[in-house]
Amino acid sequence: MKITISGKQIAIGESLHNHIEQRLEDGINKYLDRVTSINVVIAKEAHRFKTDIHGNTGTSSGIVIKSSAAADDVYACFDAAAEKIEKQLRRYKRRLTNHHKHTHAEGTSLPTALTATKYVLKPDGEEAREDAPVVIAEKSTAVETLTVSEAVMKMDLADLPALMFFNSANGRINVVYRRVDGNISWVDPQGKAA
Repeated sequence: MKITISGKQIAIGESLHNHIEQRLEDGINKYLDRVTSINVVIAKEAHRFKTDIHGNTGTSSGIVIKSSAAADDVYACFDAAAEKIEKQLRRYKRRLTNHHKHTHAEGTSLPTALTATKYVLKPDGEEAREDAPVVIAEKSTAVETLTVSEAVMKMDLADLPALMFFNSANGRINVVYRRVDGNISWVDPQGKAA
């Protein structure tokens, strides 16, 4: 596992660097042995510290793990972000290590993923027109075929607000998203489009 540690407006000392490496190696390897790279960024914002952790399994399933935390002490800040990742991995360990799972419903021939383009749009403002919003970024992505529980797991691990996927049970495009009350909503359209 390759660990990259960097600081924004803060120098990462040897003691903190060793603490981060040891905690990540012990905590993540306990639950998942396929993580290929982890990036840790610690930033100083006024009197508080913010830690962002981003890891990638590098497998075909493309599991991404993300976490962030803020605190007054840099060690407490990193430990809180690491604890979030460990808690997520502990919750999903069985599904992440299940090598005998079935990705499609019996008798269906659904693709494992469909390539798509993801756009970042500028919020409504003076420049936006009603018929064409202003595109500020464009990136390729994949819409995967997953079960609902796999989609929720991927959304949680990657710390995403929403995830679009092909439902492996019925082949339709579905969306899961986190509501403001903390619960997760699942949208499964029925019937044919008008």
